[in-house]
Amino acid sequence: MADTSLVFWDWNGTLMDDVRYSVACLNGLLEEYGYEQRYSLGRYREIFGFPIEAYYRRAGFDFDRDPYPVLADSYMQRYNADVDACPLTAGAARALETVAGRGIRQAILSVSRRDYLVQQAGHRGIGGLFQEMLGLKDIYGAGKVDLGRQYLAGSGADPARCVMVGDTDHDAETARAMGVRCILYTGGHQSRARLAATGCQLIDSLEQLPGLL
Repeated sequence: MADTSLVFWDWNGTLMDDVRYSVACLNGLLEEYGYEQRYSLGRYREIFGFPIEAYYRRAGFDFDRDPYPVLADSYMQRYNADVDACPLTAGAARALETVAGRGIRQAILSVSRRDYLVQQAGHRGIGGLFQEMLGLKDIYGAGKVDLGRQYLAGSGADPARCVMVGDTDHDAETARAMGVRCILYTGGHQSRARLAATGCQLIDSLEQLPGLL
């Protein structure tokens, strides 16, 4: 195994612990628009995924009644109202500092809008640990495969020396498209069983990550 030179970190559910908060925001959105269903954490982790539009369909939203862009905007207003209260995932700060101490470059690669990433990482005092913060230009959460591939193609980084760390099967999909190794954290937005189905290596704590590089 080649020495790792670059770690791509997912943000939501991986470095930032916003899973329970996201469930509450989903249930609040359902209530706001008059839907009866509500989701437990366990049920949420079985339906969440990318693209976000498809996840909203699985959650039961009717786009003929409530167009997806309207729902997405309402959700983000609700989410952004108190996201600053979400903590870093347990062990995240230590893992990031350990990786940085080894001289390994680090980047965030997220489906979130880039300006949100910059603000949220800065608010938690870790923005300076990343050489890049790669995010989308909008709030619609289509995916990050193209973003990751374009960055890797232009960076000169060797895919064999890169690792993607995330918490969803979309992170595994993105890593495959980029030709990089993928490690998935089981405490995020998807269930352990769904992550195991990707065939990627799993970790139950971010503190395990540096030992796998």
